[in-house]
Amino acid sequence: MDKLSIKNILKFISITEMALSIFFFLPVIIGYIYHENTNDFLIFDIVCLSISSFIFYLLRNHKVELNIKEGILSVNLVWILLGFMGAFPLVIYTHISLSSGFFEAISGFTTTGATIYSDIESLPKMILMLRSLTHWLGGMGIIVLGVGLFSLINPSGSLALFKAESTGIKTEKLTPKIKDTALRLWGVYAFITLLNAIALYAEGMNWFDAINHAFATISTGGFSTKNASLGYYDNNSLIIWTTTFFMLISGINFLAHLRLFYKDVSGYETEEVIWYIKIFLILSFALSLVHYYDSKDSLYFSLTHGFFTISSILTTTGFVTLNYETWGHLAVAIIFVAMFIGGNTGSTAGGVKVVRYVVLFKSLSVEIKKILYPNAMFNIFLNGSKIKQNVLNSTVGFFILYVITNAVLTLYLYARGYDALTSISAAASCIGNIGPGFGNVGPVDNYSLFSWFDKIILAIFMIIGRLECFTVVLLFSKRFWKKF
Repeated sequence: MDKLSIKNILKFISITEMALSIFFFLPVIIGYIYHENTNDFLIFDIVCLSISSFIFYLLRNHKVELNIKEGILSVNLVWILLGFMGAFPLVIYTHISLSSGFFEAISGFTTTGATIYSDIESLPKMILMLRSLTHWLGGMGIIVLGVGLFSLINPSGSLALFKAESTGIKTEKLTPKIKDTALRLWGVYAFITLLNAIALYAEGMNWFDAINHAFATISTGGFSTKNASLGYYDNNSLIIWTTTFFMLISGINFLAHLRLFYKDVSGYETEEVIWYIKIFLILSFALSLVHYYDSKDSLYFSLTHGFFTISSILTTTGFVTLNYETWGHLAVAIIFVAMFIGGNTGSTAGGVKVVRYVVLFKSLSVEIKKILYPNAMFNIFLNGSKIKQNVLNSTVGFFILYVITNAVLTLYLYARGYDALTSISAAASCIGNIGPGFGNVGPVDNYSLFSWFDKIILAIFMIIGRLECFTVVLLFSKRFWKKF
């Protein structure tokens, strides 16, 4: 790697870390309001801000032009640094190991929502806010934020980073400059978060819990301020239904929400959104009816928690209200299906994404037709447009890599001595950025049972899932480093 590449990467990382350090003052302010000892947190944040500012100052005259390799490497390095930066306050104030802190921070930034804490309510308010803030920043993508800020200083190289972080089949822009799109998306993101917080406050939460849960909901993260998660508000069905709604819309492409501000509803008429809603309704009704017939609960109660659970798992949020493991094998099977689907491309949700399944099933249909009509020519269309072969190949390749990645982590965990159900669900939850699974990582359990080394491995796979596999796997390719 030459000096030019190093300068390019360092300047981008320094800007991203500067932005994060500024955001980290929010938990410090919360700690001050609640009369907590914020000195160590404040000193740590000032040191981080000073170091990143100093690096940026040294490179202030350096013109950055990031190529795709530098973009991919920058993305990976930033996520690792985010893990350590988020871990230190947790280590200092909650007296956990660095590996546990790294796991918790990565779980936050990747919006996985898996936690090692068993008593959430005993944590300082500033730490609770820190956990929720990592969700909110990671939800829209800390790299997209970095692209927006970076473009304000130097527009060169932004496209490489935007593609590296892109969670869809292709990069889509609404405005000529990516920085404009990124910043406007953040505006919509903040606006919906504010609406969610106001609604929760109006329905009975205090402001602190309302803001924290709004951060976790819109980011589809799942960190709660309560030990029982949203089950704490089990007697308030309005809060449950409101959270269900906001989780659902957070699983929709935020470009569709952005278009709505321009009075354009076409973003909600895509095949992906239509199938997303269909899948949500089918799985929600199925789970609700299964629970209703296998329990003594009322139909309304079953619908409330059935819809909430599917919305939470499908969007990879990870909130829970009840221990769904006790609902029977069919209910568990339905939830397992939701775990492997995910939300829309361009949303804060993780997982495979609905559009990829739409493309895969259309491709499968075409292959069946080719067997029946070998001389006929068939094309695959999505939203009225023909899908190019390279896009189809990329979609199939991603799905294969996603399955292999899940298999690798599952086998690793199983070889480490964990039971099959825990291994499979923990792998699916971490890679899909869901949080709770089944077995020893079920909705009423946490990830504290894993060894320090296992936590590091799980955190790395969270990053792999957040960056949709290819961005991380490319680092292990000799061709990637050749002539870097």
